Amino acid sequence: MLKKASYSERAQHHKSEVAKKLLTLMEEKKSNLCASIDVRSTSEFLTLVDKLGPFICMVKTHIDIIDDFTYEGTILPLVELSKKHKFLIFEDRKFADIGNTVKAQYSGGAFKIAKWADITNAHGVTGSGIVHGLKQAASETTNEPRGLLMLAELSSKGSLAQGEYTQKTVEIAKEDKEFIIGFISQRDFGGYDEGYDWLIMTPGVGLDEKGDGLGQQYRTVDDVFSTGTDLIIVGRGLFGKGRDPEAEGRRYQDAGWKAYLNRVNNQ
Repeated sequence: MLKKASYSERAQHHKSEVAKKLLTLMEEKKSNLCASIDVRSTSEFLTLVDKLGPFICMVKTHIDIIDDFTYEGTILPLVELSKKHKFLIFEDRKFADIGNTVKAQYSGGAFKIAKWADITNAHGVTGSGIVHGLKQAASETTNEPRGLLMLAELSSKGSLAQGEYTQKTVEIAKEDKEFIIGFISQRDFGGYDEGYDWLIMTPGVGLDEKGDGLGQQYRTVDDVFSTGTDLIIVGRGLFGKGRDPEAEGRRYQDAGWKAYLNRVNNQ
């Protein structure tokens, strides 16, 4: 099993203010669960966030799929819920364009992501300019700290994010220790001997299903922690197919925390 320090120990030394805040929250709430809430209406979205809030350290959004989105009606209540339940907000935007374009996409438009999302993410396909553009947008939009995750690997079957592409993305991440906080990936990428402490956030985690018939592949909680994950990202397992969000939230929170303690206590 991969060796890693505890969340609280890592929070003390991390270079990123966002990562420090997240690691501290995880320790306080005894949760490494990120809820991925992909629904189409603001009402359902906010209801699920409120129900799952006590069990999560972070909520992951795809804000552009909400049919009745408004900044005042969708985002402002979301921010209030994040304060009420103490979790961070991660907009899963997956930026993938040149620096000048992503700068505008991140700061402006209808969604104004940099104003409210603690964390966002980007592909490495366009090179390091994407990081510079997003970092500039964050600094020009808000005084609050922001963090970026790089998409090194994906959980979908047949993904092209592997091999040399993955390695090049890791090299891009080495350019900034404060803004880039880690990866969306299926495993850890080391870097400790070079002074990096990347957070690994892993989607495609399930306690029940093995796949969805549309290319999604699920791994167990114990499996992803054994290969280095720090946070599990769970969506339909929390609220799909008539599931009780509060019961499933507690179930996944407990499973994730148990797997984390097992790693920390047995290394």
